[in-house]
Amino acid sequence: MKIIVVAGARPNFMKVAPILAELRKYPDEFQPLLVHTGQHYDYQMSDVFFLELGVSAPDRFLQAQSGNPVQQTADIMLKFDAVVQEYAPDLVVVVGDVTSTPACALVAAKHDIAVAHVEAGLRSGDRRMPEELNRVVTDGLSDLLLTPSADADRNLLAENVPASCIHRIGNVMIDTLLRCRPRAAGSDIIQRLGAVPRGYGVVTLHRPSNVDDAGVFAGILDALGQIQQELPLFFVVHPRTSSTLTRFGLDSCLAGMPHLHRVAPLGYLDMLCLQEQACLVMTDSGGVQEETTVLGIPCLTIRENTERPVTLTEGTNTLVGCSTERIVREALAVVHGAARQGRVPELWDGHAAQRLVGILRRGITRRQDLKPGCSPCDC
Repeated sequence: MKIIVVAGARPNFMKVAPILAELRKYPDEFQPLLVHTGQHYDYQMSDVFFLELGVSAPDRFLQAQSGNPVQQTADIMLKFDAVVQEYAPDLVVVVGDVTSTPACALVAAKHDIAVAHVEAGLRSGDRRMPEELNRVVTDGLSDLLLTPSADADRNLLAENVPASCIHRIGNVMIDTLLRCRPRAAGSDIIQRLGAVPRGYGVVTLHRPSNVDDAGVFAGILDALGQIQQELPLFFVVHPRTSSTLTRFGLDSCLAGMPHLHRVAPLGYLDMLCLQEQACLVMTDSGGVQEETTVLGIPCLTIRENTERPVTLTEGTNTLVGCSTERIVREALAVVHGAARQGRVPELWDGHAAQRLVGILRRGITRRQDLKPGCSPCDC
């Protein structure tokens, strides 16, 4: 089976690494080709991850243009189309919910090539989020919908996806976390930053709803300013966030916070270590919600909704919205000892990629080949 595995942005790399490693255990059965669209293209957001995760150089690098999301989508589709025509795969595997995910899934579907979506079925219910649109479109095109949790299964069934197309495999990103955790423990990031284990908080922000609105962003920074008076904070600043800080003239706000330390994007091992030694993490990242749940670190999600509710019901995550007052209240509650306790969700055990490849070894049933009008269990 000739398989193209697509990676586009930083969150994808931790997901494709275990999939590729597992596929390569069966060279007589699979011929994987790694395509990096280049959606994230600088060293700290891309190359360093391949090095740290032990993923070989991509077989194809598309060098997608940055900027306007519509133009970037079109550019990825045109460049990926050429790869598909050249390689003629039997299956295209896409992961997550970044721009590259629906772009490459649509190209495959147009060529009548089977699509597998890893991390299928996640829903926030908020179609103002570009990631939500990406998830819905990709799931609508996919033949194999590989889910991380029971809520994702339910979402797909409610959208009339045949049950025979839905396979709960667990969380492939956690495969990478558990494999890399011992190496991350050897990172010297804590010493380099002058941090005290369990005596600091970590902040990441990049969602347009938070950083592209000057008023919302200023309110979040106000909350961070109050929190840093009681807990030193390390703000790992995404390139997108850095540009909006400057554009809105908010850099001066950070300059007035002596205990909030601005940190450039970190490699995977450093970031994992920094999270595991933290007292608290505040984020709008879906992946960080999952990582902190497995690491057992309290997480405050600065969003009005999340597509990963299992991190709320079972994990260490609390949804706090964008209210300055609530962010401060919930953060200080953790600082003063009221940390949320959680557990690791079912199948987040380091073996998701094995389950995925086991499904592929049994063969692919195309969604279009299911008998019209039959119930899912009859097919």
